[in-house]
Amino acid sequence: MKTVPKPKNSAGRNVPIAIGVGVGLGALVIFAMWAGQLAWYILVAVAVAGAMWEVLTRLREHSYHLPRTLMIIGGQLMVWSSWPLETEGLIAFYVIAVLALMFGRLFHNGRHRPPINYLRDTAVGVFVLTWIPMFGSFAAMLSATSQGASSILVFMLCVVASDTGGYITGVMFGSHPMAPAVSPKKSWEGFAGSIIFGMVTGALSIHFLLEREAWAGVIMGLGLVVCATLGDLVESQFKRELGIKDMSNILPGHGGLMDRLDGMLPAAMVTWLAISFLGV
Repeated sequence: MKTVPKPKNSAGRNVPIAIGVGVGLGALVIFAMWAGQLAWYILVAVAVAGAMWEVLTRLREHSYHLPRTLMIIGGQLMVWSSWPLETEGLIAFYVIAVLALMFGRLFHNGRHRPPINYLRDTAVGVFVLTWIPMFGSFAAMLSATSQGASSILVFMLCVVASDTGGYITGVMFGSHPMAPAVSPKKSWEGFAGSIIFGMVTGALSIHFLLEREAWAGVIMGLGLVVCATLGDLVESQFKRELGIKDMSNILPGHGGLMDRLDGMLPAAMVTWLAISFLGV
């Protein structure tokens, strides 16, 4: 009689609590998705603000001088301007936020004292504005497509499939680290599982939910998984350089908001590009 293979790796977290919180977050996303564009924008805007607060707070705790309140306001303007003005509004307020950061940081110590670590802090600030509110705005703009709720559902299904495939195959079979210097637990086996689950889910969801060619879903699924995985690695390196385990403890079993959004943010951008330019 065959036995079930023993997992090669530990899950690394309290699975029951993580599942419970994940179900609650999923229910919130589903409610916002079907409640309409305003509800979805509110959810995305709150998530972006929370993630920016976490990241900027951790940076300030490690001697980075960044205007947290002004950057969060700039991020909100980027998200909300993408509703009536779409990408033009997003780019306009992104440029305004970057310029405000560059010029404001220049005179952080007044006109008669030079700024300290100007290049480092400005570069990190631009990185945060790109990483969170810009990518998050693409998630918000999914609701403005011709099939808004269905587009968001396709995005969420692919993200869940990628995470589930990577988690199962990584725990059960992961033995070859993908980038051990950045994230020792992420394996090539887990990445392969994410690719397979993501591409299959992308093809099926695009075909049945948006009634478009499955090949576009395969391409979208592949791009989504690659960007989501790289987003995970980016946040892992970010936390490694700061010497922290999680961005916060606001989500039991998961860590902080940014610990859940790290891969979803760039994945949202890929989904929006696929829906906009691949005939989806």
